[in-house]
Amino acid sequence: MAGIVLSGSCSSRLLLRDREAGSNGASLPQYNGLRAVDTMHLPSSRTPKLSCSGPKCRTIRAMASPTVSAPKRETDPKKRIVITGMGLVSVFGSDIDNFYNKLLEGESGITQIDKFDATNYSVRFAGQIRDFSSKGYIDGKNDRRLDDCWRYCLVAGRRALDEANLGSEALEKLDKTRIGVLVGTGMGGLTAFSNGVEALIQKGYKKITPFFIPYSITNMGSALLAIDTGLMGPNYSISTACATANYCFYAAANHIRRGEADIMVAGGTEAAVMPTGIGGFIACRALSQRNDEPERASRPWDKDRDGFVMGEGCGVLVIESLDHAMQRGANIIAEYLGGAVTCDAHHMTDPRSDGLGVSSCISKSLEDAGVSPEEVNYVNAHATSTLAGDLAEVNAIKKVFKNTSEIKMNGTKSMIGHGLGAAGGLEAIATVKAITTGWLHPTINQDNLEPEVTIDTVPNVKKQHEVNVAISNSFGFGGHNSVVVFAPFKP
Repeated sequence: MAGIVLSGSCSSRLLLRDREAGSNGASLPQYNGLRAVDTMHLPSSRTPKLSCSGPKCRTIRAMASPTVSAPKRETDPKKRIVITGMGLVSVFGSDIDNFYNKLLEGESGITQIDKFDATNYSVRFAGQIRDFSSKGYIDGKNDRRLDDCWRYCLVAGRRALDEANLGSEALEKLDKTRIGVLVGTGMGGLTAFSNGVEALIQKGYKKITPFFIPYSITNMGSALLAIDTGLMGPNYSISTACATANYCFYAAANHIRRGEADIMVAGGTEAAVMPTGIGGFIACRALSQRNDEPERASRPWDKDRDGFVMGEGCGVLVIESLDHAMQRGANIIAEYLGGAVTCDAHHMTDPRSDGLGVSSCISKSLEDAGVSPEEVNYVNAHATSTLAGDLAEVNAIKKVFKNTSEIKMNGTKSMIGHGLGAAGGLEAIATVKAITTGWLHPTINQDNLEPEVTIDTVPNVKKQHEVNVAISNSFGFGGHNSVVVFAPFKP
C-alpha cells in the first residue's frame, strides 16, 4: 500500500492573513487561525513531504485504502436504520415545515442581538431565537430554572417523539429499556454556568444555586429528556464542538445495529447567543463583523466572507430499526444509511490544508453506508463562512467525488447561522426535507463565488432536485470530523 508522509507546523496562534496564490507545482492552501494564508507548493511525487518548522511537529502516516469490492447496502431489517420522527427549535420557530419553507424562500434569520446588551461588542448580531415557547412541554417552575440549551432540547425531543407517534400512551406499550437518548451539545448550559460563576464572584459560594452544576454539565439534555419520557435505554451525551450532532447520530445508529436498542432519540442542542458565548468567539477572531448588514454576513464560499455567524437551537431525529418501525406501523420519513467520524490530528481550530481528515471521513461514511461516490448527488455542507474552512471542505469533497457535475451542494448556515453543537441536527432535518420535498434550499449571499468552488452551490434561489443519496457534513474545533448519509426510504 502506498504511504503518504505528512509533517506540519503545530502553531497555536490565530493569525488572520490574506491568501497568496502560487504558480508552480501542485499547490496546497495553508491555514493559520481561521483564515487561509500562504499557498504551499509541492513537487509532483507519490510521497510528498511537507516541511516542518514547529518544535512539536510529528509525522502522520496516511495509508491508502486497500482495494475493496463494490459497496453493498445493509439488507437486514434489524440493522437498517430509518427516520420516523423529527423535531427542532430554530430561529424560524419549531414547526419543521415552516422552518424548511423559510429556507426555501432564502430568508435570513440573522438579526441584531437583543437578548442582552451587545452595544459595546464588536459583533452585535446572531441567529437569535425569539418568541420561543415551551408551553405544553415544560412546566412553569422548571421552565424558569432551565438553561435555554435544555429547554430547546426538551421541546425538540418531545416534538420528534410526537411526530414518530411515540407519545406517552404509545411509549407505555413499548419496552422503554430499549429506547435511548443521545442528544449532545458543544457548550452545555452556558448561561447556567456563567450565572453561577457571577454569583460566586459577586456574592460568595453560599449564593450559588443548587442547580448550577446539574444545569451546566453537557449530559443533562439527554438525562432530562429521558426523565421526562421514561426512556431507559442507552443515555449519554457527546461533545465534539460543532461536529456534535452528527457524532450523536452515528453513535445512536450503531447502538441499534449492535442490537442494544430499538429506537434512539438523537441530535444536538445549543444556546450560546449570550455574553460569554459571543465574547468567547469574538476572542477567537472567528465571527463575522458585518454589523451594518447582519442578514448578509453569513456567506459561504463567497470571496467577501469574513467569519461565521453565531446561531442556536436544537435538531433531533427519532431513528429506529426498520424491523421495529414496521412492527409498530410507523411512518417512515427517510433512511439513515451510515456515517463516520475522524480527527484531523492537526490543530485546535485550523482545518488540515491537505483535507485528509475530511476526505477520509467522507469516504469512510460512504463505506459504512454501502454507497459508491457516484450515487451521491447532494451535499449539505458544513460551510460556516470562514475563509479557511469553506475551501478546505470543498477541496476534500473534490478528492472523494471525482465528477461533481451532478452534485448540488448548499449551506444552511447562510440563513440560520452556525448552531455549533446543534448545527448537524438542524442540517440533518434540512437534508431529510430536501429528500422528501425534492427541493433544495439556496445558499444565500452568493455574490462573488470563489473560483475554486466549481460545484453547484444552489446560489440565492432554490432548485428542484431529486436526491438519490445525500451526505451532511459537520466539523468542529479540535479537528473533529463527522459525516452522515441519508437517502429516500425504499422497502
